Amino acid sequence: MSDYVKWIRMLPGKPVFVAYPAGFDFLFVYWYLIRFAGESPFSHSALDVKSFAMAMLKSEYRNSTKQNMPKHWFDELPHNHIALDDAIEQGALFCNMLAENRSK
Repeated sequence: MSDYVKWIRMLPGKPVFVAYPAGFDFLFVYWYLIRFAGESPFSHSALDVKSFAMAMLKSEYRNSTKQNMPKHWFDELPHNHIALDDAIEQGALFCNMLAENRSK
């Protein structure tokens, strides 16, 4: 078991993979984890941020783009297509959306 999988297993609850777009990112990460760690702590659980936005905004999928999302969902984080920065940005976006959804 890799250190990454051990670290994820130490977190409370059952992990769910969250990404924008989950359909692309999950396939790559799942393959990587199976190939190099021997297992995936996410099983087959993935949540797509754009689909979650569609539900929250009550809009069509194609209209649920970042430019149509409320500005308060976004933190002042770089969007530079560096993998770690993008993951942090997407994680913050999802956490802000989740907090708003739970407050309703």
